Amino acid sequence: MTTGESTRSDPDRKFVKSAMGAPLLEADHEQDLARRWREDEDEKALHELTSAYVRLVISLATRFRNYGLPMPDLIQEGNIGLMQAAARFDPDRDVRFSTYASWWIRASIQDFVLRNWSIVRTGTTAAQKSLFFNLRRLRARINDLSDTGITPENRALIATELGVPERDVDRMVSRLSRSDRSLNVPVGEDGDAEFQDLLADDSATPEDAFMESHDAGKRKRWIEEALSALNSRELLIIRKRRLTEEAVTLENLGKDLGISKERVRQIEHAALKKLKSALISISGDPGESGILPGV
Repeated sequence: MTTGESTRSDPDRKFVKSAMGAPLLEADHEQDLARRWREDEDEKALHELTSAYVRLVISLATRFRNYGLPMPDLIQEGNIGLMQAAARFDPDRDVRFSTYASWWIRASIQDFVLRNWSIVRTGTTAAQKSLFFNLRRLRARINDLSDTGITPENRALIATELGVPERDVDRMVSRLSRSDRSLNVPVGEDGDAEFQDLLADDSATPEDAFMESHDAGKRKRWIEEALSALNSRELLIIRKRRLTEEAVTLENLGKDLGISKERVRQIEHAALKKLKSALISISGDPGESGILPGV
């Protein structure tokens, strides 16, 4: 190991040692910390809560170390998932924070792995993601680790196990058998730069990602509070027209409610004005009235 490598790894070792030495939390104290952060935005409580579970991030990150990505990067992505979990966790639910956070941490690391493997694109389906992350494990379980391909019997077995077409198994086996282009390949006439130097990093920093998540949670609470200003019929119309991926038409809503589509439009317009006023009152910022579509 070179001196430079040793210098870079020392802080990582110290970080891991510190994380593994953080005290575990009792369930009651954990709930108290989560409630202080959720209700009072107590940053000290947030720090204590998340610091106790960095060990969970490290544990989950090690499961993805065979994908050729640096462990510090995997841990950093896991920490983003941990922060997202803290922002969304409801302490009144009968579940430990570690159980809830595990899902967010794993999802964040998986997304990072997928973004950094050139063989897998952003539009990958859930089934293909499952195939990507489970193919090696299943091949090891059935003792089929040949680099020359996969037998028809084992291909059919894996396809059935994961609920994907056999052709997808073949394609993934083929892709995983190829090596990606190294990011450290020298480029330029003098070779004094590397391929990775030409790649733009458009991703948000961990701090930006957390703040975006935190702001989104705050706005969600504002919307929920503002919706309480509506009566039952106005609320139904707004939910059907503004808070679903595919808005219900005025005509269909009118049929369901026994009124004309013009009357539905009038009620919707009045409800949006109510919401705008409520959002301004809650947030204290007229600019925040636009966080709900159409307001």
